[in-house]
Amino acid sequence: MDRTGSATPDTLPKLLLRNARGFPRDVALREKEFGIWRSITWAEYEARTRAFALGLRRLGLGAGDVVGLIGDNRPDWVMGEIAAHAIGARSLGVYRDALEDEVAYLLHFAGATAVIAEDEEQVDKLLGIGEGLPALRHIIYCDPRGMRKYEDPRLLPVKELVKLGEAAHEAEPGAWEAMVAATRGEEVAILCTTSGTTARPKLAMLTGGAVVRHCEAYLKADPKGPEDEYVSVLPLPWIMEQIYALGWGLLARMKVNFVEEPETMMADLREIGPSFVLFAPRVWEALAAEVRAKVMDASPFKRRMYDLGMKLGLEALDNGQRSFAADQILFRALRDRLGFTNLRSAATGGAALGPDTFRFFQAMGVPLRQIYGQTETLGAYTVHRADDVNQDTVGVAFTEEIETRIDAPDQNGLGEIVTRHPNMFTGYFGTAETGDLRDGWLHTGDAGYVDEAGHLVVIDRIKDIATTSRGDRFSPQYIENKLKFSPYVAEAVVLGDGRPHLAALLCIRFPIVGKWAERNRIAFTTYTDLSSRSEVLALLRAEVEKVNATLPEPQRIQDFLLLYKELDADDEELTRTRKVRRGVINQKYGTLIDAMYRGEGAIPVDTTITFQDGTKQRIRTTLKVVSMRTSPVLAEAAE
Repeated sequence: MDRTGSATPDTLPKLLLRNARGFPRDVALREKEFGIWRSITWAEYEARTRAFALGLRRLGLGAGDVVGLIGDNRPDWVMGEIAAHAIGARSLGVYRDALEDEVAYLLHFAGATAVIAEDEEQVDKLLGIGEGLPALRHIIYCDPRGMRKYEDPRLLPVKELVKLGEAAHEAEPGAWEAMVAATRGEEVAILCTTSGTTARPKLAMLTGGAVVRHCEAYLKADPKGPEDEYVSVLPLPWIMEQIYALGWGLLARMKVNFVEEPETMMADLREIGPSFVLFAPRVWEALAAEVRAKVMDASPFKRRMYDLGMKLGLEALDNGQRSFAADQILFRALRDRLGFTNLRSAATGGAALGPDTFRFFQAMGVPLRQIYGQTETLGAYTVHRADDVNQDTVGVAFTEEIETRIDAPDQNGLGEIVTRHPNMFTGYFGTAETGDLRDGWLHTGDAGYVDEAGHLVVIDRIKDIATTSRGDRFSPQYIENKLKFSPYVAEAVVLGDGRPHLAALLCIRFPIVGKWAERNRIAFTTYTDLSSRSEVLALLRAEVEKVNATLPEPQRIQDFLLLYKELDADDEELTRTRKVRRGVINQKYGTLIDAMYRGEGAIPVDTTITFQDGTKQRIRTTLKVVSMRTSPVLAEAAE
């Protein structure tokens, strides 16, 4: 039921039609263009989506077709996706930074017949694939800049698609409404890519009705309404952005705002002052690191006020309270600076967020909650209630219909998390394989347990929980998250499975470490050069020591080295949602890892890296292994 007591429409196109008829002049979307926010009403939202849908139908698309979408988060993306559902087609979102071979694989495997591409960059990828996409008949581009040089017959500017649709609407005035009425909730509407931490991503098939019902269940746990503001910054192919930008936006009529460029995200977010945000852990980590880095550049007085405010805030948090003094000294201004003044709820999901980062924002007064789920479960299905937040857990299920259990628990109750609910995926596209779906239960592959308060606690992937050769068990992800709380650490990979002790590969956070180096008059040229400086090694050693002090002896890092480059999704070292692909890391850097465990203090590297634009650079350097078993003074004397 919706707020009026009527039955909730069971597809996204029906929801859009309902909102446009009932609230035509209300603002539905905003987009920032050329520095100005442009509002889109529900009536305008529906009119352009209608033109997209009727235009696609004029091009010969219909039931069973797959429409791909690639580019930044834009109103035309969500309109194009709903239009695809309206004609009975399935939408497939592709990450904007996906490389040509990834795009080719996904679109070919899905048999996409049309793609809505944002701009020249994305069109270049599609044209570069050549004959690799035999089913692709139409490439519809939204931004015409730079497109005049192309003559491919498949290309069509979006304004021409709109003209086709508007002409079709004039010729058949009732066609749109009839088409929307014919959509059925039990039909597959979305092909959503899984995270792909171990192999090529699968395409989970999601029905329109399941999306609507699951969003309703989520809204019962975290209510939203037309007065709420949301800024769409996470990639639209990700299931959770589908839930918020489309599901919540249409169901709760929450205003969805689209930033001008990814680089202007934080400035645009501050202008909107959203009431709800979802950021991936890497974004929360980067924000915390940025705050701490700016404090380093502040005056001594401001640094003392920051330290005092954080001390008071964390002490109050530990007692389940908020510190009025800390709010006046520090947090009110900090929330305003970050654009968090109007936040009524905030979430993190997609991977585990380190407890130190979680406490940092909670102390600040950010109403942060953990969510947990998988693409196959339509994203999150657990969340903290507003009055029951625990940084070490992922909360409880949205509703009683969502069931979780722990399979094969050990003596401490730790086992595999298994779940089911009525609105899960219907299978994987293009294969009869059901993966880890058995008898209606999804075996997540995550290790966890249920605590005394009934909260679900997620430890790590079962396959990633490691044991040293001495029999000490540890969670690499847990230690990595503690390391990444440092403003100087961008990525961390903890090693030690089957080894005598723990070690780590670290990547510096280049902008912040670079600023630190400039302030300390340390000359450098490139990322590789900076990460090899002895002063930087000493800086990171101190950060590892801080983390080690919070860990039991068997779980402490004994050795680490700073990699000569950042881990990159383009090199398949990370997924598009920034999860570490451990298998790739162990294979690609196996020589370095083996040398570190052999006790070598300096490891020569001669390799070539390829940048996104195709250019290559040869890197010749020597990586120094930092041993935590040697005192810093002795280490410097040995160099």
